[in-house]
Amino acid sequence: MPPVPPHYDYLWLIPLLPFAGFLINGTIGRKLPRTLVSAVALLCTAIPAAIVAWLWIIMKAAGGPGVIQITGQPWIAITGLTVNFAFTVDHLTLIMLGVVTGVGFLIHIYSVGYMAHEEGYWRFFAYLNLFMFFMSVLVLAENFLLMFVGWEGVGLASYLLIGFYFKKDSAANAGKKAFIVNRIGDFGFLLAMFLIVREFGSLDFTHVFNAISVNPEWHGGILTAIALLLPFEVTSILILVAILGAVVLARKEQ
Repeated sequence: MPPVPPHYDYLWLIPLLPFAGFLINGTIGRKLPRTLVSAVALLCTAIPAAIVAWLWIIMKAAGGPGVIQITGQPWIAITGLTVNFAFTVDHLTLIMLGVVTGVGFLIHIYSVGYMAHEEGYWRFFAYLNLFMFFMSVLVLAENFLLMFVGWEGVGLASYLLIGFYFKKDSAANAGKKAFIVNRIGDFGFLLAMFLIVREFGSLDFTHVFNAISVNPEWHGGILTAIALLLPFEVTSILILVAILGAVVLARKEQ
C-alpha cells in the first residue's frame, strides 16, 4: 500500500478528541459548571463528526483515495510477529465512522437535556466521551489486536454507563452482569486471535485477507473456527446494549 500523504494525520483526532474530553471532564469536571462540561463533551465529539464528513467528501470524489492508512510506531515487535498501532479507513469503515461519530454526537446533545438535573453530570459525560473514544478505535483499527482493545474499552465504558447509578442495587447488578457477559466474549475473541497468529503469522487485516484471497479454500476448518469464535464478542456487546437500554427504560418509569 503506498504511503499516505502527511495531511491525513488528522485522522488521529477522531479518537483522540473524545479521549481528551474524557480526561478533562473526568479530572476537573467536578469543579466546572455544567455548561462548560457540556461544551467540552460536545466539542470533542462534533469535531470528529466533521472530520468524518470531510473524509466522506474526499473519498467519494472522483480520483479520491479508496483506502487511507496511517501508522504510528510499532506497538509489538517480537520474533515472527509485529503489530503496528495503525488506523485504516476504507469505504466500509467510513460508513461505520459516520454512524459512530454522527449518532454519538446526537446522543451527546440529547444527554445534555436528559441528564440536566442528575448528580454526577460531569462523570456521565466523561464516560460517554470514553465510549466514543473506544468505539472510534474499534472501527479504525487496522489489526485484530487493536480492534480487541477497542472491544475491551467499549465493554468498560458500557459497564461504567450501565452502573452510573451505582447507589441503586438494580444498576450495580446490571453493571456486574454486563461485565461478566463481556468476559465471555473476550474468551472467544482471544482464542480466535491465537489461531490467526498461528496460521497467518500476523494480526494485520491486510495480511490475513490477502492470504485468504490467494487461496480461498486454505485451511477451511481453521477459518470456520475463527469465524465462529469472533462473533462471541459481537454477541456480548449486543447484550450490553440491551442491558443499557433496559436501565434507561427503568429510569424513565421511576
